[in-house]
Amino acid sequence: MIANKHMTKIIAVIMAIAVCLCLCAMGCSNDIKNALGGSGIAMEYESKLFDTSEIISVNIIMDEKQWDNMLSNAIAEEYYSCDVEVNGELFYNIGIRPKGNTSLSSIASEPDNDRYSLKLEFDQFVDGQTCYGLDKLILNNNFADATNMKEALIYDMFQYMGVDASLCNYAEISVNGEYWGVYLALEAVEESFMLRNYGADYGELYKPDSMNFGAVGGGGADLNYVDDTLDSYSTIWNCEVTDTTKADHRRVVTALRNISEGTGLDTYMDIDNLLKYAAVHIFSVNTDSLSGMMAHNYYLYESDGMLNILPWDYNLSLGGMGGMDRTDGNSSNGATSTVNDAIDNAFSGTNFFDSLLENEEWHDQYYKYMWQLVEEYLVGGGFEQFYNRTRTQIDELVKTDPNALYTYAEYEEAAEVLCEVIELRGQSVHGQLKGIIPSTAKEQSDSNTLIDASHIDISVMGTMNMGGGRDFNDRTDKKEAGNVEVEGEKGFPPFGEMEEKWNTPNRNFGGNTTNSVMQNLTLYGVCFLVLIAGLIFAVLFKRKTNRRRDPK
Repeated sequence: MIANKHMTKIIAVIMAIAVCLCLCAMGCSNDIKNALGGSGIAMEYESKLFDTSEIISVNIIMDEKQWDNMLSNAIAEEYYSCDVEVNGELFYNIGIRPKGNTSLSSIASEPDNDRYSLKLEFDQFVDGQTCYGLDKLILNNNFADATNMKEALIYDMFQYMGVDASLCNYAEISVNGEYWGVYLALEAVEESFMLRNYGADYGELYKPDSMNFGAVGGGGADLNYVDDTLDSYSTIWNCEVTDTTKADHRRVVTALRNISEGTGLDTYMDIDNLLKYAAVHIFSVNTDSLSGMMAHNYYLYESDGMLNILPWDYNLSLGGMGGMDRTDGNSSNGATSTVNDAIDNAFSGTNFFDSLLENEEWHDQYYKYMWQLVEEYLVGGGFEQFYNRTRTQIDELVKTDPNALYTYAEYEEAAEVLCEVIELRGQSVHGQLKGIIPSTAKEQSDSNTLIDASHIDISVMGTMNMGGGRDFNDRTDKKEAGNVEVEGEKGFPPFGEMEEKWNTPNRNFGGNTTNSVMQNLTLYGVCFLVLIAGLIFAVLFKRKTNRRRDPK
């Protein structure tokens, strides 16, 4: 009797509680909540790889002939297979290849230099494999940077200001257990990056690249609106990172048109991120970019018709292009030109920022972010903390680096110059924000209020021709073997000898990838529907029972 009398109530209550628990679980789940809300997802690799309080170790385990062959044919940028040990944890069958543009060709042209930047792609040969959720890890060789710090410093500024930017950390690189050098490890701007910043429902990504000196770049790489014809922006489409469609391309062109006309900017631009990006980017004096003479070294991100710029490649910042003036390529002013680089009308090669920074409200906000960078990060101790931590972490690694591009003495001198340049750059930006120093290149041309840095040889920090004094003949010539013949098909994963693709002991697959998040969403959805169905069944069962008891 008790069971018959109360069973339906008990079922209904249990089902209701289950539904509530399911809803609470969905609401409290960061992955689900963030994925649905369009914000970023917490990734395990943020703490595992990019906790800058401690550098990471990366041991590349690879057949020696394969390694030599890869270095000898670096220009091809073809993937080879290796195993990688990251902080003591082993990952099998990882794709590895040399990477770079100017740095790649420069290193390749030197017969005694094999210090290439590298790209590790964890899912190249094993679908779904990640390194704590990270799909691709960049290992930068600090080319043309005797300080070994410029790129890491600028990314530290981006993180401090809350810009959508790659995480980074220093890495002690070994090859088959033998120390190879200290590199800068960077989060690649690909799927994991977009999941971390934008959630599972992320948009489309492009990496436009044009090396046309003086004219910035054709094919849309300069982000200037031309017309509504998609072919006018071929450089953008040809450099897609995500798989895009013509509908995606039309959204980009529509945004560029409205941005050029100054209409609906808050609809077509991620204004807050772009203003923060501009503040750090202009402080960095990175003339190898949109604010210089070429249209490259940035990513274009589009989501629902809104455009955003993501930073990339800052090893040539702070005079790394030879102390060139940002607008005319004149290097005669050297360090003085660099530290006083104008903070207004700075994106001379593109109109993308014009309407944004011509708006009084947003220009004021840009100034506030620049002020925050100077007063809080520089004066407030952020730079000092970064500098002291970095010197403590990498000094000994630089000193013993067998493939270093610069001598240790050059590194020490460059590091000291970096400190002075940053201090003087901060003073100039402060003066420009206060109106004491002119904030445009035109006004600065005949000003006597500029910060004097003529006593500094900015090339000491490294320039395009590297300028290092390291004698590479004091180590084994890795290229003397020439094009090594290697058994097996090039690019096929011979190392680790997979019987099946799920053979890595760490089982580090999926993580917070798009597939896993969507699978979680599907699972929650199915559970929710089942619980609702059960609740409906319980209610209907109760009504049916009541009708049987009351036949009238």
